[in-house]
Amino acid sequence: MNFVLDAEQLPSLTSYLKENKWIGPDELVETASKPGEGNMNYTLRIRTNFRSFIIKQSRAYVEKFPQIPAPKERAIIEGRFYELIQKNPQIKAYTPEITNIDEGNSIIMLEDLGESNDFSFIYQEGKKIEAGDLKGISEFISLLHQGFSPEKTSLDLSNRDMRALNAEHIFHYPFMEENGFDLDQIMPGLQEIAMTYKTDAALKTKIQELSKYYTEDGPTLLHGDYYPGSWLKTLEGVRIIDPEFCFFGRAEFDVSVCVASLMMAQQDQEIVDQFLKTYEGPKSFDQGLMWRLAGIEIMRRLIGLAQLPLSLNLSQKESLLKEAQKLIL
Repeated sequence: MNFVLDAEQLPSLTSYLKENKWIGPDELVETASKPGEGNMNYTLRIRTNFRSFIIKQSRAYVEKFPQIPAPKERAIIEGRFYELIQKNPQIKAYTPEITNIDEGNSIIMLEDLGESNDFSFIYQEGKKIEAGDLKGISEFISLLHQGFSPEKTSLDLSNRDMRALNAEHIFHYPFMEENGFDLDQIMPGLQEIAMTYKTDAALKTKIQELSKYYTEDGPTLLHGDYYPGSWLKTLEGVRIIDPEFCFFGRAEFDVSVCVASLMMAQQDQEIVDQFLKTYEGPKSFDQGLMWRLAGIEIMRRLIGLAQLPLSLNLSQKESLLKEAQKLIL
């Protein structure tokens, strides 16, 4: 990696973009700013004297947690995902257009979808997802899960290193009795509650058994991180971003992450039911497996490192953990 994105270095950013012919000879970078609170990558909204666009660089660590190593080629995997799905106009309409990829520096250039917010606002108490938005969230993942097969895809989307990183934080790290992460810093009393599950041998055995449904290859193209932070609310409707965890696997995983997110956001049961009613997955879809994986997603978000901006009190978290345990077992 020779070039490092830096919002403070506009002259070098301009030079980089011109050398790669990503901007024209008369274009100048006027501003570079963060478009939102990203976790994995260094992302900038670039405004030139002619237009705006997004550039994203993945580095050898998680941007939000620099102490955690991460595969630096993940932005390139994301770029390949966009390249593949843009062959399908219906799916393409839900995502930003990929315009350039620099594999050597792990940088991609994307269409700017404009000022928008992700759906993390539904984690706030009393906030409900609108029916039209839910329809878009269901339609995108249905189209994605039906639209592609590994046999007909020449691009490498195995993404094994990212899956290994994610599997650690889904199926292992949250359930370690001693992992160095004090949950009382998140909410006093949460550490004691979490120990009930961290010391449950039967639960942990079941979670490890279920991990194979994530780590093994499968027939369906997955987004890989299908939660409210990957859904954008724009003036044109729902848009989907950040597929750097994508791979060909089991459709149940994507759906479980979505369902668990709706539950943790305290959305009405009717909303969860409506999503599942409108979702159209592969014929082999196993709803029982989906619910077990949803239980794991709830647990890992409540007692793992990948915390969400939830408005839940301790009692509500304890109740959700109990429900998740039942789903898993």
